[in-house]
Amino acid sequence: MLWALLWALLWALLWALLWALLWAELADSSPRLPSSQTLPTFHHPNILHLLFPDHLMSPNRLFRFLVLALLLLYPLPATAQSPATSDPPILLIRCDDAGLSQGVNAAFRDLAESGLPFSASVMTVCPWFPEAAQFLGRYPNVSIGVHLTLNAEWRELRWGPIRGSDGPSLTDSLGYFLPSRALLMANNPKLDEVERELRSQIQRALSAGLKPDYVDYHMGAAVGTPELRAIVEKLAAEFRLGISRYFGEEDAGAVYRVEPHLKTDSLVAIIGRLTNAKRNLLVFHISHDTPEMRALTDQNISGLPEMSKHREGELKALLSADVRKALAARGITPITYRDLVAKDKLEGMKRPQ
Repeated sequence: MLWALLWALLWALLWALLWALLWAELADSSPRLPSSQTLPTFHHPNILHLLFPDHLMSPNRLFRFLVLALLLLYPLPATAQSPATSDPPILLIRCDDAGLSQGVNAAFRDLAESGLPFSASVMTVCPWFPEAAQFLGRYPNVSIGVHLTLNAEWRELRWGPIRGSDGPSLTDSLGYFLPSRALLMANNPKLDEVERELRSQIQRALSAGLKPDYVDYHMGAAVGTPELRAIVEKLAAEFRLGISRYFGEEDAGAVYRVEPHLKTDSLVAIIGRLTNAKRNLLVFHISHDTPEMRALTDQNISGLPEMSKHREGELKALLSADVRKALAARGITPITYRDLVAKDKLEGMKRPQ
């Protein structure tokens, strides 16, 4: 913003100087009268005199006049309007929880059909994962990631480890994952059980025909301690996958807690504030507002009431014409984790601070 103001001020001063020089040329080209005569009541240089042969400028003066006139008529360069125009911000859009429900999958399908490039984090432990696996791989604008999962937050919809009873330190008495990261940590998860389970989640994605580019972690549970994070890094290296937030991405804001009807305007404002000094990451949780989703209750304190309306609000924002116009105005075409892996290579990853 400061650069744009400085550029505008600079060009305003230059514009004023050019006009002053042009006016001086016109004044100097006015017909000269003998000292005994006076000008008529029109006291300013008469530009009409330039149209008559007996009052033409000298060749040098005419050349200067034409140069100044062309400069005044020439449009301002794009860099005068915004120094970042030629180097638009880098933006990644990541959408989490594919496979959670039919309403969530339908939202992912709609967004994929829109052509918007984004990264889709898939939960292979969830009941609607098979459907997600059937269609997500068809879209070249979608990069697929495995949303490594060690908790199940919904009271009415639970899931557990792929390996079942092989991970007792990861589950409650009914064999489901625990609702929160805090409860998982309090249950003292065994590292070998975590590693086996997370490896199985990646292997399920591959067995279903998906070609994941990266992994990330549902609600941060899989990286809740340095030891757990080391397991995620080990598995990413084993399967040659990127890790979200390991490519220098920084959170650029969120519309998660914004009221559903205001999410589009909020997202437009966030896009307007993006900087090209970093890799901007926006994370979304999308769904349709279906009866199934309306029935779910988040057991975490941070959970939102009317969650399904919030998720549908995020979907509508991403699909809105206003957001597409905001992206186009900044010259932004979102990239995906597939793009980052191709550009930086896996060796370019660094653990976030």
